[in-house]
Amino acid sequence: MMRSLSLCSFTLSLAIAVPAAPALAGQQSPTAAIRTSPLRTPDVHFVPTPEAVVQQMLKVSNVSKNDVIYDLGSGDGRIVITAAKEYGARGTGIDIDPQRIKEATENAKQAGVSDRVRFLNQDLFETNFSEATVVTLYLLPSLNLKLRPKLLAELKPGTRIVSHAFDMGDWAPEQTLDVDGRKVYYWVVPAKP
Repeated sequence: MMRSLSLCSFTLSLAIAVPAAPALAGQQSPTAAIRTSPLRTPDVHFVPTPEAVVQQMLKVSNVSKNDVIYDLGSGDGRIVITAAKEYGARGTGIDIDPQRIKEATENAKQAGVSDRVRFLNQDLFETNFSEATVVTLYLLPSLNLKLRPKLLAELKPGTRIVSHAFDMGDWAPEQTLDVDGRKVYYWVVPAKP
């Protein structure tokens, strides 16, 4: 029911090769080839987020063409691909499983959004996602809690965070939605004290 990610640090930061694109200008271009095995065993198994939930996650976070979406544990890439295709946003998917990166890259190509999205074979706990204006998650509660300090430290105030299925402990969401029996939680990163 979850998407792939890692809890442990790794010594190599690898990414899939994606051609430079005008919409990704200013971002570092991934340069390494696709790995044939995960950086380490994924902590959760990939289960895709249903399309109705994807739509509500993007809607509640008010995604626009000005946004940079980071999907942490991106699986087949459907959230960033949908954000690019339907809203014109740029997106980056982070996943530890090279098979998911390969699949997501092919899905982006088929959707015609390869110029606006990229997929990085990285450990999300080691990835810099400070440029994000929207972060999407479908992780376990314990992983959300572990990720929360990094989100609050790295993201700019006003960045929107949306989680499918799981909350972040005592950080109360600004909105909780029910989508066909599935929960969607929405937060906004507060101003720094």
